[in-house]
Amino acid sequence: MKQALIEIIRAELGSRLKVVSKAAMEAHAAATDPDSKAEGKYDTRSLEASYLASGQARQVEEMTAAARVFDVLELAEFGMEDAVDAGALVEVDLGGESEWFLLAPASGGLVVEFEGREVTLLTPESPLYRRLVGLRVGEMVENLLVMEVC
Repeated sequence: MKQALIEIIRAELGSRLKVVSKAAMEAHAAATDPDSKAEGKYDTRSLEASYLASGQARQVEEMTAAARVFDVLELAEFGMEDAVDAGALVEVDLGGESEWFLLAPASGGLVVEFEGREVTLLTPESPLYRRLVGLRVGEMVENLLVMEVC
């Protein structure tokens, strides 16, 4: 089941990487275009274009690294009696709303559609990730109830 989810994540990252790469190339082209040269001391077009190109290049690097992680990632299956840990797909009741999270090593915040539900990726940097680790089905912390672990 999780392998299908990983494939969806890989496809989404690949799609986003294409978009970000194209934007980075366009930003680089704009930054190095002779027409974007400053025409006066208050003209900051070339400086702004170089900042944008730098930010876009950084996004490409980060997304490429995340894609590499998911290219080799294999997630263990969890049973309903297991504690939540890295790699778990978790359904929680969060303030009366059912939410699905995948505790993943990269791409925190990415939301993908999987089997008719939205799954949000959480990374160890996320406070919610840290709150979930160690909980079991039926356990509650603050307004967070673990309903399913797989």
